[in-house]
Amino acid sequence: MELRQLRYFVSLAEELHFGRAAAREHIVQSALSQQIQRLERELGVRLLDRSTHRVDLTPAGAAFLVEARQILDHVGRAGQAARNAVASAPTLRAGIIDAGYDSMPQILRELQRSHPGITIHQVEAGTPEQYRQLADGRLDIAIGPTSQTWPEVASKLIRLDPLGVLVSDDHPFAGLDGVPVAALADELLLLGEETQTPELNRFVIALCRSAGFTPTIYEGTVESTRAAADLVLQNRCVHCVPSSFRTSNRPGTIWRPLIEPVTHYPWSLLWHDANPSPHITAVINSAQQLAERLGWLEPIPPPTRPTPGEAAPTAASHSDEPV
Repeated sequence: MELRQLRYFVSLAEELHFGRAAAREHIVQSALSQQIQRLERELGVRLLDRSTHRVDLTPAGAAFLVEARQILDHVGRAGQAARNAVASAPTLRAGIIDAGYDSMPQILRELQRSHPGITIHQVEAGTPEQYRQLADGRLDIAIGPTSQTWPEVASKLIRLDPLGVLVSDDHPFAGLDGVPVAALADELLLLGEETQTPELNRFVIALCRSAGFTPTIYEGTVESTRAAADLVLQNRCVHCVPSSFRTSNRPGTIWRPLIEPVTHYPWSLLWHDANPSPHITAVINSAQQLAERLGWLEPIPPPTRPTPGEAAPTAASHSDEPV
């Protein structure tokens, strides 16, 4: 027995006319007749008395009509309940840069553990596109530096991410505890994809220039984090990325922090200050709890000790420009 057979029967019982019932159900009359006959065979009873000019319910048909209407009413209420649940389910639209950067994915996992009822829609987009989607209401929350945001976009610093270089494990840098920024002057430097992390790229170039040189940048197109790691494994370049960059776990590669100066890239949560979403506070709270547990806002000290008489290297400022 199918729901459509019940629906066809109820329509026919109410119209008592095959032509009108078929038109009501938007099917041809022959199809309606076939479904009613199939229903009667499955039940083993005759539901209708048919004649040339009349259609009448049998006693079995009248009894069946009461139950069929109740079944269809229950199905309708069940469908509406499901639709209402979807409409009222808390939904958060969160921007992530790509699979290579793990700050926002970690925050969203933390949020999901503490607020399992929130439905999270992750939108992969570079930081410039995230800013645009925040401004026009397509995103509730995003992540990035604050240097390029609009005045109406609020922010909360949640991670001071040590900057470093990803190299092959047979590169000379692999044997160092930390790589002086000045040492990058002799290297071909791979930056992030410009459409994804232009602010990070400018941050790195400004850092190199503050150390007295303009870096030599790898000019090829790198379309994925895997492709970037392949270039590093081939010793064609070194990849300048924060510690949160997941490709640093790729076998055959190793990440080393930059020193002299030790530099941290600031990640902030971003949201439109006029966004009415009640879930933004939940994201911020989850990010703060995660940051406290993992020490995200505690600048990592230099891995090397100064020699007697030398001043220890100072950490970079927490602004979006290296010092």
